[in-house]
Amino acid sequence: MKQALEGIKVLDLTRVLAGPYATMLMADMGADVIKIEMPGIGDDSRQFGPYINNESAYFMSLNRNKRSMTLNLKKPEAKALLIEMVKKVDIVIENFRPGTMEKLGLGYEDLKQINPGIIYAACSGFGHSGPYSQRAAYDAVVQAMGGIMSITGEKNGKPTRVGPSIGDITAGLFGAIGVLAALNYKNATGMGQKVDVAMLDCQLAILENAITRYVVTGEVPKPAGNRHASIVPFETFDTLDGEIMIAAGNDALWAKLCEVIDKKDWIADERFKTNPLRNQNYEALRPMLGEAINTKTTAEWQDILDKAGVPNGPINTIDKVLEDPQVKAREMVVEVEHPIAGKLKMAGVPIKMSETQGSVRKPAPVLGQHTEEILKELLQLSNEEITELKSKDVF
Repeated sequence: MKQALEGIKVLDLTRVLAGPYATMLMADMGADVIKIEMPGIGDDSRQFGPYINNESAYFMSLNRNKRSMTLNLKKPEAKALLIEMVKKVDIVIENFRPGTMEKLGLGYEDLKQINPGIIYAACSGFGHSGPYSQRAAYDAVVQAMGGIMSITGEKNGKPTRVGPSIGDITAGLFGAIGVLAALNYKNATGMGQKVDVAMLDCQLAILENAITRYVVTGEVPKPAGNRHASIVPFETFDTLDGEIMIAAGNDALWAKLCEVIDKKDWIADERFKTNPLRNQNYEALRPMLGEAINTKTTAEWQDILDKAGVPNGPINTIDKVLEDPQVKAREMVVEVEHPIAGKLKMAGVPIKMSETQGSVRKPAPVLGQHTEEILKELLQLSNEEITELKSKDVF
């Protein structure tokens, strides 16, 4: 089966998480992603644990399906090679601080003179414009500045960082979407463009209803634990042996929930008939619901609620997630054989496509593994030319 991005070539100058996540998505869908790394050092995340045979599992989980090429861009010969490569690829993506590529003479304005159809994607903390543009940023910084920490955590508790690095991951997702949109425009017009994605912007974009709640009510949203801010009941409840998440997202589901917990009279109760009323009378409803749910085990409630069609689920730890039958059926855990590290399990491809299904075809590359291969294939260099470049520490 062909893959959706087969034939698309990407020069990946990114490191750590936001950029590599975006290029991983493209590689999973068939793009030829050429990862450019510093000789002897490579992507910063190669130094992040845990390790298997001195290979970073962190790096391997984000850089599958890619080829690694080393280039010392401080050398004029390396810069010349990169420029020649730009002429032959569709996409260049980087996540340096704004201005870094421009200082090297490799910014968008430089590269579009070389290849007018180039799509140049830049992922950075604050973007290529605005007063914060030159500030450094990491995931935790933009989570703090973007508002999401201020609405995450226990009720009356301190703001809490979201577990996964969603500052980086959302920038990677939006970056990939921007590149694909630009690619569609290029297919129609032949014109490339710059895609400028800021981690802070992306945090604003995923605040969901927090912005509208503040704008409409004037009240600043605060952490509310596991409760949804607008829907009741939509939170975790204690069971006899743990907790269960119950999400009765409309009045019909509320009625079904009332039936299975043997509280049919609540359906017609004037305090709880509609979602706005349940929100209004939450303080009265919550303890009664909690008492009703705390009469059976999590597994018992799962069975009962599933049969009634009421959305619910246990709070799975990571080990349980990996063994979940639905996760396995959807091939969301895959095992990859790395030449040094051996076998490693990682998340699969979440986008399921009927004609061009993406896949994890090969492990993350060893540093510089494909340098000579790419020089021969993309730039048609001879063995003699490659040997000379190597002697000058170009790669």
